[in-house]
Amino acid sequence: MNSRSQTPALLRQIASDWQRTDPALDSGPMLTLLLLSRLHSTLAREIEQTYLPHGLNAAGWDLLLTLYRSAPPEGLTPTELSRLAAISGPSMSNRTERLLRRGLIERWPGEQDRRSVRVGLSSAGRQLVATLLPQHTRTARRLLSGLSTADQALLRTLAAQLVTQIEHDLLQGGQGGERGQGRQG
Repeated sequence: MNSRSQTPALLRQIASDWQRTDPALDSGPMLTLLLLSRLHSTLAREIEQTYLPHGLNAAGWDLLLTLYRSAPPEGLTPTELSRLAAISGPSMSNRTERLLRRGLIERWPGEQDRRSVRVGLSSAGRQLVATLLPQHTRTARRLLSGLSTADQALLRTLAAQLVTQIEHDLLQGGQGGERGQGRQG
């Protein structure tokens, strides 16, 4: 069996198993999450082929991309960088320290307030991103080539809708519960 057919066959088998084990159970949500999980794993394995050979992990690559696309010449504060990369303070500190040791980013005192720091790409970091970015975008295009432009836009819309709802629920201190059940799309 080739890899293209493994996931659909697995989902059919799991649905059949659940139907046999507990016919009253709606396994649809579990199957959807399993599919999304397998999609994430597959995409991550493909995308990491861009940066792993250069000694980077996903977090480090994301930080370099964030600085490349979003940092002005004077750099970003750690708070700005954390917000733009959507990661927490302690995680940010660990990531920046690793990239600093490798010479891919730089840190310097802020001009207005010497107690604050700014972070930006070093010339080596900028060059590495510039070198890897074409491969990264080719990989992204290849991975999405099975979807039309309209389908890609729909996927972004649906994914954004789902993550917005989940993040909202988490901010409200809940787990979402039965919220959204029965919504028709």
